[in-house]
Amino acid sequence: MALAKILLCLDTDPQPSVFDSVVALDAGADRLLRHGGVTPADVKNLIHGLMFTRPSDQLHHAAAVIGGSDVVAGEQLLQAAKHAFFGKVRVSVMLDSNGSNTTAAAAVVCAGRHLPLGPEINALVLGGTGSVGQRVVRMLAREGVDVRVASRRKTHAEAVCHRITAAVPGARVAPRSTTDSEMSDLLDGVHLLISSGAAGINMLDTPDFQAAKTLQMAIDLNAVPPSGITGIAPTDKAVDHDGRICYGALAVGGLKMKIHRAAIRQLFESNTRILDADEIYNLGKLLADAK
Repeated sequence: MALAKILLCLDTDPQPSVFDSVVALDAGADRLLRHGGVTPADVKNLIHGLMFTRPSDQLHHAAAVIGGSDVVAGEQLLQAAKHAFFGKVRVSVMLDSNGSNTTAAAAVVCAGRHLPLGPEINALVLGGTGSVGQRVVRMLAREGVDVRVASRRKTHAEAVCHRITAAVPGARVAPRSTTDSEMSDLLDGVHLLISSGAAGINMLDTPDFQAAKTLQMAIDLNAVPPSGITGIAPTDKAVDHDGRICYGALAVGGLKMKIHRAAIRQLFESNTRILDADEIYNLGKLLADAK
């Protein structure tokens, strides 16, 4: 009898994510072991319980996924999971706190369909210090894009820039404050705008959007009214608004779901996969190329 595909869900929030659980089951996991409020100190015993109950040649039937609203806390769990491995005695692990990696990958892949992502592109990420925003910045920086990381608190944006420059050699990222700067200044010279603020928060109104002369593309990742960028509907997919190519959250979300399900399936192909920002972004590009 074939072993069940068991997915250990480690969530930094008190309640494990229902969304992540549904996607995991739809992607082929047979059983979920869901734990909320997980700290780095908890991870070793949880991972060992997953690893030591099966022979090494069957460990690809077990894997772990890390979720929760805080991607920095999720990164700490991922490091703790890696430290729990013993050579070949290990399991595959995916980090996707708050959908940060899968959503960001989908957004940047959509951007790459229309813009030549590289040093000639200037981008502004509103809500750049949130879980999704941080991953968007990281993936754009990896492509060589010059990225402005916008947050209400510049110190928070500075912290994100510091972490990304440590993770992405040569990253061109700069902190910006939405409190201290006019939106027109933030958008000056920007070609790509991605809004990844909190749900239901409007980040950019119509006059500022229309006044952004160099803007070529805008992506709004907020599906909860009001929209993050006024005028962009959640279902907009490569829709022209004032001469700019625009995507809404649900249009990006279709690709995000494909990436998320494909990543879960990959966890059960071997026991050595570590799926974080770079790996999930690569997967997103492969899925886009195969379409």
